[in-house]
Amino acid sequence: MSDVALPALADVPANSVRAEAAPARRRRPLAYLQAAPMALVFLVFLAIPLLLTLMVSFWEYNEYEIIPAFTLQNYRDVFEGCGNLADPCTTARTYLSTLKFCALTLAFTLLIGFPVAYFLAFHVRSRTVQMGLFLLCTIPFWTSNVIRMISWIPLLGRNGLVNDTLQGMGVIGSPIEGLLYSDFSVTLAFVHLYTVFMIVPIFNSMARIDRSLIEAAYDAGATGWQTLWSVIVPLCKPGIAIGTIFVLTLVMGDFVTVGVMGGQQIASVGKVIQVQMSYLQFPAAAANAVVLLAAVLMMILGLTRVIDLRREL
Repeated sequence: MSDVALPALADVPANSVRAEAAPARRRRPLAYLQAAPMALVFLVFLAIPLLLTLMVSFWEYNEYEIIPAFTLQNYRDVFEGCGNLADPCTTARTYLSTLKFCALTLAFTLLIGFPVAYFLAFHVRSRTVQMGLFLLCTIPFWTSNVIRMISWIPLLGRNGLVNDTLQGMGVIGSPIEGLLYSDFSVTLAFVHLYTVFMIVPIFNSMARIDRSLIEAAYDAGATGWQTLWSVIVPLCKPGIAIGTIFVLTLVMGDFVTVGVMGGQQIASVGKVIQVQMSYLQFPAAAANAVVLLAAVLMMILGLTRVIDLRREL
């Protein structure tokens, strides 16, 4: 077979090969030109601000001014006392508190988002109704995050609707104090704000599933639960991973929700950075921001090691 193929390839004129390669060479500069506007936006609004933040994190500062002189003191302050595992430092306790909110929010958004996406993708046949219900999930985004958080205060307050209703029904004798300005209220607000970021990527993954695979599973004798766990969930791994990345990055950097729903009493990494900026301690805030960015990137890297998003997508 090789003896036949080699002469055939040798008979191909070199001019025709060069003619076919010429359009590819001409398309390459055009592709770079098309990507240039987005690359410029990426450079101006992401790369340069990150480099400036990294640069400022090495500057000195005092009560009166910021001094553009190289120092590692800001990073020493971040990790001060973190060598003692028996008594975690302030930074470690802050990150543990933030990671706790990440885990709780991720669990609840996944428990809510997956069934909603499943219902929209597999039980709503009409494309119009599907898009209408999908739009309904985005209605909360038509208002400010702060307004949506404040709307929980009349419900969860000591004399709020929930406590008054439970007392009126005789379920409780005195108001429940932990409904507002607590870990519960912060987690509830996070779930309220970020569930849609889990629904959208999972729904997109489910919408791309070939329905013949599900029919084949049923034809092979699989039950509904077996089809769900063996066919649908593995094919939804990219959507779950993308939703997880969205939720993790949003919760890790959030400070408004923690401040409003926690009553300024609960610590988080984003809250620490916000307080340092309010006191004009920009180098310290920049150092904390760089450490936070590194922590988030490590979590995303670990997630991408578990699920190869490029190959799955």
